[in-house]
Amino acid sequence: MALRQADLTRIALDITSNLSKRDRFSRLLTTVRETLDCDAAALLSFQGHQFTPLAIDGLSADVLGRRFILSEHPRLEAIARAGDIVRFPADSELADPYDGLIPNVDGDLKVHACIGLPLIANEQLIGALTIDALDPNKFAQFTNNELRSFSAIAAASLNNALLIDKLEKQASTFTIPPTQPSRLLDTETETEIIGQADNLLSLLNEVNVVAETELNVLILGETGTGKELIAKQIHQQSGRANKPLEYLNCAALAESVAESELFGHVKGAFTGAISHRSGKFQVADKGTLFLDEIGELPLNLQAKLLRVLQFGDVQKVGDDRSLKVDVRIIAATNKDLKSEVLAGRFRADLYHRLSVFPVLVPPLRERQQDIHLLAGYFVERYRQQLHLAHLGLEPSSLQLLEQYDWPGNIRELDHAIHRAAVLAKSQSPKEGLCIIKNSHFEFAEPAAPIPKPNKKLSVKQSAISLPQTSLRDATDQFQSQFIQQIFTQQQSNWAATARHLQIDSGNLHRLAKRLRLK
Repeated sequence: MALRQADLTRIALDITSNLSKRDRFSRLLTTVRETLDCDAAALLSFQGHQFTPLAIDGLSADVLGRRFILSEHPRLEAIARAGDIVRFPADSELADPYDGLIPNVDGDLKVHACIGLPLIANEQLIGALTIDALDPNKFAQFTNNELRSFSAIAAASLNNALLIDKLEKQASTFTIPPTQPSRLLDTETETEIIGQADNLLSLLNEVNVVAETELNVLILGETGTGKELIAKQIHQQSGRANKPLEYLNCAALAESVAESELFGHVKGAFTGAISHRSGKFQVADKGTLFLDEIGELPLNLQAKLLRVLQFGDVQKVGDDRSLKVDVRIIAATNKDLKSEVLAGRFRADLYHRLSVFPVLVPPLRERQQDIHLLAGYFVERYRQQLHLAHLGLEPSSLQLLEQYDWPGNIRELDHAIHRAAVLAKSQSPKEGLCIIKNSHFEFAEPAAPIPKPNKKLSVKQSAISLPQTSLRDATDQFQSQFIQQIFTQQQSNWAATARHLQIDSGNLHRLAKRLRLK
């Protein structure tokens, strides 16, 4: 069946419709999959020697979070270098990056149809469209010219989205008059923050707004949420990006050396000061200083830090002279600094100086839709580090990750997947797919043992019909039925249901999601 002109027209209309780029890309892939009758399709952008998935259809959800470095994926490298349609033979020895990542299909996918369509704009590679099918002869009926039409339409869609992004960024950073010449970020070293949750996108919008100012920023959030990445993002998008970004963990500072770390010292200032030393403020002059765990800074140093913020004067330990510095402060803490101020452990005047522009990084449990993206990102990272041809998550493991509360947030997710990947490698054959399973995670509940008959039960007790399931499943079943009953009584009002059940509203929402009531 050849491609019809109506199919191409429908795709062209779809990509010009008034949709967000994410929805437009998803619709494009849906149309491609329906028209070509393929089992999986992916739209990838190309930047910094790697392909980044923008939209997928028919692939495991964690693929969206993966980053495919060309040197690690020979098929994608072949697509990037070809400049035209690439049809991989069914017996190709080049490893397919999607092997084991098509849901409900077990084992290696060594015999299947795979086509790569490089996306070119202004004679430059900007992305790729990949289509896969389990039937090795699935795409034989389509000519290269017909597939090039798909490629051209997808390239136009991607190029338009990139141009719109560029214009929006230029508009958000436009100032009159410009204080510094325009600067292009090195995309290979630019910080990438992975996620699509609304609260994260709102945070990134705040970051874009404050980055171009000279305001001090206070980053708030639980441990492991990625506050350091936010600080790097602010610096990289600021006018100081070509100047140093210095880092200092206030919690790791011994009080005896903290002042020297911040402000420096002169030779002979104290025992062991055998030479002059510049402090973090002097090194970060004209740049940015990131003070992590600022809530742990000793009170005596808080007063000296306040003076630097007020007057820009730094005085080295053992020196009577002052140095002028121009440093932007980005501070971060997982503490409630307002409570610390009330308790007398943090200076109120310093708090007000630092919190000119506070931003809150949401915990991972409030970004549930991002868990599969981050999981895919970490799985691909440890696939590379462990030198595995393929590493994947079985569907039940991905579901397990989405149901867990993650008290340690993204850092805990990172460590959990690293450990699981090591265990999966040790238990997998050397050749073929390496799959992470539920049993590879510490927080996964062990399978319920088969209950042994209790001979002490009375005749009356043994006649009772007990559910043939685990305690966890029975508890979940009861909770689900009970919550549904109260929810109905409260006219489908979750807040009223939480009050009636005497539990926190946020905990109820998370429990309802885990029980699939929402």
